[in-house]
Amino acid sequence: MAEPKRIALLIDCDNVSHNSIEGVLEELAKYGMVNVRHAHGDWNNQSLSGWIERLHPYAIRPMQQFAYTKGKNATDAAMIIDAMDLLYSKNVDAFALMTSDSDFTPLVLRILESGLPVYGFGEKKTPKPFVDACSPFIYTENLVPTEELKPGIVDKNEKTDRNKLRRDAALIKLLRTAIEQTSEDDGWAHMSKFAHYISNNSSFSAINYGYKKLSDLIRATELFEVEMRNDGTAMHIKDARTKN
Repeated sequence: MAEPKRIALLIDCDNVSHNSIEGVLEELAKYGMVNVRHAHGDWNNQSLSGWIERLHPYAIRPMQQFAYTKGKNATDAAMIIDAMDLLYSKNVDAFALMTSDSDFTPLVLRILESGLPVYGFGEKKTPKPFVDACSPFIYTENLVPTEELKPGIVDKNEKTDRNKLRRDAALIKLLRTAIEQTSEDDGWAHMSKFAHYISNNSSFSAINYGYKKLSDLIRATELFEVEMRNDGTAMHIKDARTKN
C-alpha cells in the first residue's frame, strides 16, 4: 500500500477567508497528511483576528511578517521563500496553496517542474492563470460550512443543475475527452483512470459545481452511461452518444 502524501499547506491570510479552513483540511485529507501548516501574515493587523481564532484548533503555525514598506506585500515574498525552503528540504510530497493572489502562479509552475502536485484553494475572485496552474483548484466559497454563511447569503454548496452543466461547454468537452482518452475498445472507461486523466490535465474539481464526488456530477449531467461492475465496487462510464 502506497504511503500517504506529505502535504505542505501554505496560507496567504491577507487574501483568503478563514471560514473555509476546515473544509480545506477535509479536502486535503483525501490526498494525504497535512504535516506542514503555515499561515503567513502580519499578525499585528486586526483584519487577521478571524485567522487567529483558527490557529490553535487546527494546529496551524503562524508565520509573522511585518509590513516594512507601505504598499508592498511582504507576505507574498515570505510565503514564496517558505515554499522554496520546503521544496529543497524534500520533506514534502505535495503543496497546497490557499490564496486568491495570481502572483503565486510562477511559484506553482516552479513546484510542478519539480514533479510535485499543487492543490489550489482560493476565492472566486482568483485570477484564471493561478486557477489553471493548480490541479485541482477549489473555490473556498464551496467549502464554507452552511452555518458560517451570513444571513442573506446564498449557500454556495448548491448543486449545479443538469441544464447548466450541459451548457458548460468546457466542462463537457473535458469529460468527453477524458473518456475518449481512457476508454477501452468497447467505449467504457474505468472511473479511476478517467479521474486520474482529469486531475493530470486540468484544474477541475466537482466541488466547484456543488458535488462532493466526480461520479455524482457525471450522473447529474445525464450525458453518460454508468455501469457498476465487480459486485458494485468498480464504476465504468461511457459517452451516451457512443453506439453499442
